[in-house]
Amino acid sequence: MKIIPMRDLKNTVEVERLCAEENGPVFITKNGYGRLVVMNIDYYEKTMRKMDEAKTILDGLKDVKFENTVEGDTAISNIRNKYGI
Repeated sequence: MKIIPMRDLKNTVEVERLCAEENGPVFITKNGYGRLVVMNIDYYEKTMRKMDEAKTILDGLKDVKFENTVEGDTAISNIRNKYGI
């Protein structure tokens, strides 16, 4: 985890290099307090994808808990009817 002061944001090439080296977020501080987070776009996209996958799993577990499910054969039949397959 890399932490840099806000004044270092002026050197964009160095900040970009730090993001690539860290392969994670670089934290930006102002007067000693956290203010911003900068990260490589690949890291951001990977993190967002993981969050979306986790949400999907949690939604599925919630459906199971509240018995909001159907049998596999019924689900496939419903999909076929819906899309005319």
